[in-house]
Amino acid sequence: MTKYFPGGFSADRSNLQRRSFLKLAGAGGLALTAGGLSLPGLSRAADQKSVAFWATATLDIGDKWAEFAKQTGVMPQFTDNGNDLGPIIARLAAGNANDLFDVGGFQGGAEKELARQGKIIPWDVSKIANFDGLWQWARDIPYLKQNGKQYSIPTVVNADSIIYRPDKLGKVDSYSVIFDPKLKGRVAMEDAWINSAIFTAIYLKEGLNKPIKDPGNLSESELGMVMEFLIKHKKDGQFRTFWNGWEQGVQLIANQEVDAMTGWEPIVYEGRKRGLQVDYAVPVEGYEGWANNTVLLKGAEERGVTDAAHQFVNGLLDGFYGCELGKTRGYLVPTDKNVDYAKAHPDEYKVADVKGLADHVKAKFAGKVFWQNARPDNFQLYEEWWQKLRNA
Repeated sequence: MTKYFPGGFSADRSNLQRRSFLKLAGAGGLALTAGGLSLPGLSRAADQKSVAFWATATLDIGDKWAEFAKQTGVMPQFTDNGNDLGPIIARLAAGNANDLFDVGGFQGGAEKELARQGKIIPWDVSKIANFDGLWQWARDIPYLKQNGKQYSIPTVVNADSIIYRPDKLGKVDSYSVIFDPKLKGRVAMEDAWINSAIFTAIYLKEGLNKPIKDPGNLSESELGMVMEFLIKHKKDGQFRTFWNGWEQGVQLIANQEVDAMTGWEPIVYEGRKRGLQVDYAVPVEGYEGWANNTVLLKGAEERGVTDAAHQFVNGLLDGFYGCELGKTRGYLVPTDKNVDYAKAHPDEYKVADVKGLADHVKAKFAGKVFWQNARPDNFQLYEEWWQKLRNA
């Protein structure tokens, strides 16, 4: 197992904010910026070379945005969107998100719906010089394009599985550990169907040979089978909890409340920074692959900042951001630009680490991967079933 271990979504709420970011819940309208609190609408005219970036908290690079701005000429105003596509889509469709933000960083799968509603607009890849440097398989992710137009850019890719304590369990290589009655009350899953339903479906399909065609897009009967399986195990007391937000995920490990849980690799990365013995499984059943994509919100066009938005996303693909995100989160921007940047700045980033992370993620996608789908065909049924699980 390589040492380059790096480092979701529920219907109602998935990820708690990583550093107590002020959540934009409509009426307040305050946003966190790299320099502190501001009212998003007030700083725009004074600095057109800024973009309001509404993205998953793990995409934030904190005070390193200042260096990013120095290199690219664009300073992002970062606000955590909570990572839960349900509320995100609602705020775009009927709320004030397009009034406040220019660029979104969302889990992939909702592009079709958002494009149909006219809430996002296509990128002009001719204005993104680094677009051609993205790895081809990342550019080929199906939902990036709608009607032949590039609606999203695959800024981060990874594949998720199981976080576990090797000092407690030895080597783990199967989702069966999550459902092992010997570990009753010592395992956890995320309070998010976008991850936990697919993990369970992968296990049932590949581990127990259940008739499931696509774990990321379950039919009504397949979904019922998966959710009944989860509800039974919950009622049996199998799970310590269904965790919400990566800080809670880290605490479950740090406090030794669980020995294994499905979850994100940044939890492993953070756990190791805290001196914990924690590993990430290479599951025999396969990984859950996902992409966090950058989309151009309609509001950016209305405010005349699309050029700055293109300049910003080009900067995300230029190497510095990829090196920094890999170092702090273990997340991968799918381009060789990261290695090129590390070679040019060996005092800041270790080339071996940057290359190792790339090789690690490439190895995942060379094996069995089932793609996460943030908007499956029966997503409303997913919502209903997940509520049943919560109430069980």
